[in-house]
Amino acid sequence: MSEITPEIVAEHGLSPEEYDRVLHALGREPNLTELGIFSVMWSEHCSYKSSRVHLKKLPTKAPWVIQGPGENAGVIDIGNGLAAIFKMESHNHPSYIEPYQGAATGVGGILRDVFTMGARPIANMNALRFG
Repeated sequence: MSEITPEIVAEHGLSPEEYDRVLHALGREPNLTELGIFSVMWSEHCSYKSSRVHLKKLPTKAPWVIQGPGENAGVIDIGNGLAAIFKMESHNHPSYIEPYQGAATGVGGILRDVFTMGARPIANMNALRFG
C-alpha cells in the first residue's frame, strides 16, 4: 500500500487541515481509495467548500419562495398559478479538464433538476469562465 504523503494529499485538493479531519473521522491513516473519496466529497463541486460562505448570504425565505435551498432546484411563485424554477450547476473540474463535455454534463444536470421539480425548461444558459 502506498504511503499517503503531503504531496499526495495536495494532489487530491485537500488542505492539511482537511487531511487532519480525515484522520480524525477514520481514526487512522486512509488508504488511497478513501483519500480519493474524501477528495471528491469535499471538493467545491460536491460540497461548495469555498462558496458556501457566500451562498449563505443570499436571501432564501420569502412568501414567494416555494422551494429554497436543499432540493434539486429553486422554485419561485411568479403569480397567476405559475412558478419559475432556477438552477445553477458548478462543473469546475470537469470543465477545466474537458471544456465542451464538462459544460455539457453541467447543462444536463441543470435540465435533470428542473425536470425533477415538475417543470419544463423554456430557456437555458451556459456560462463557462476560466481564471
